Amino acid sequence: MRTLSTLAAELEGLGHRVEVIGPDRFRTVAMPTYSSIRVALWPGRSLSSIIEGFRPDALHIATEGPLGLAARRWAVRHGHAFTTAFHTRFPEYLHARTGVPLGLSYAWLRRFHNAGRGMMVATGTLRQELSGRGFRTVRPWTRGVDLRRFQPTRTTGLSLPRPVFLYVGRVAVEKNIGAFLSLDLPGTKVVVGDGPQREALQAAYPNAVFLGERTGEDLVRAYATADVFVFPSRTDTFGLVLLESLASGTPIAAHPVTGPIDILAGAAPGVGVLDHDLRAAAMRALSGDRRACRAHAERFSWRACTDLFLSNLAVVRRPV
Repeated sequence: MRTLSTLAAELEGLGHRVEVIGPDRFRTVAMPTYSSIRVALWPGRSLSSIIEGFRPDALHIATEGPLGLAARRWAVRHGHAFTTAFHTRFPEYLHARTGVPLGLSYAWLRRFHNAGRGMMVATGTLRQELSGRGFRTVRPWTRGVDLRRFQPTRTTGLSLPRPVFLYVGRVAVEKNIGAFLSLDLPGTKVVVGDGPQREALQAAYPNAVFLGERTGEDLVRAYATADVFVFPSRTDTFGLVLLESLASGTPIAAHPVTGPIDILAGAAPGVGVLDHDLRAAAMRALSGDRRACRAHAERFSWRACTDLFLSNLAVVRRPV
């Protein structure tokens, strides 16, 4: 949601009219196994009225949920070109929670996305992987970070035994947080975020500090005053939290997988450490260079992200 809300603001700043259609405009139910996420109930008719009333020059479908399916049906029925985005590895998440075979989920996703004129992905490694899985017209679309909001400051923040190893994000099984919390590390492990696995992880790792969801200045201070940001996920498609950490001057420890590999490409020494041994990565990241972290984050501007998004839309514009 942060990516889409920031993108919409950037587009409006460039003089474009933007209509964002989210679940908050419909009756919703909680997503099974993830009650904090709401999905729209039978949005088809209402969604069609909204789209037809707005008369868009370009239609972008951000997710594959009920709203995305309804928007895709409308576009196909009316012969309107559209683009999509691959934000989340739903096949891996679904497999981790229910055991549904990856091949089955990816076959469904191919059918969903290949009906459009382009599918946007955040990284080069993911683009290569999905092309190999049969996804067509895969287009690059990187992410940006709010460099004014996230700043390197160490004045106030987490008053905990040092060093502080931080995780920020959803607390859910697909994020592999247990791999972080089980590490033998000095100092304090801190988890910022909420989700369905929080209660179980708190019980299993009583020495870790769970701060729950943090926003605004509380989140900014958490990033800036941590010593290392640990990113244990092996399934994220990008990891916006990695950019927020770097903008705050905090080095990264992560596995060498899609997302971290792409974000740290071309980084100077001291920005982050990638290693299949996450403990080794975390310990080496303690000697990171906070100025180099900030400098690397400055390569990811929201204006560049927005311009790339617009260039992808240009090939599909077609009046309703």
